Amino acid sequence: QVQLAESGGGLVQAGGSLRVACAASGRTLSRQTVAWFRQAPEKDREFVAAIFRSGYTPYYGDSVKGRFTISRDNAKNTLFLQMNNLKPEDTAQYFCAVDSQIILSQLRRPEGYSYWGQGTQVTVSS
Repeated sequence: QVQLAESGGGLVQAGGSLRVACAASGRTLSRQTVAWFRQAPEKDREFVAAIFRSGYTPYYGDSVKGRFTISRDNAKNTLFLQMNNLKPEDTAQYFCAVDSQIILSQLRRPEGYSYWGQGTQVTVSS
């Protein structure tokens, strides 16, 4: 079992920055595929970023590429998402997710992940 707890969400003006964190317990994140998804009201859960378990290369959704950075602190067993140049359309509930068995072709699909945090709200005002 993996327990995930997000933190760091909040209200920020457009153009600003925010960093959200996901603290894990129960398993070592360095051996998991780790990801961030987001979901706005009445919209599907959207892939944001991920790091595959066997590597260090980050993968990003097209809408956040060049603005968001995913990272993993193995010593703290914590996943981060640094969000820069935020836009109102980035407003959503942000969730971290992990899985040890997911294959690379499923990386961007929420149904491929077994463990989820409770989410943290990010609101970007215009």
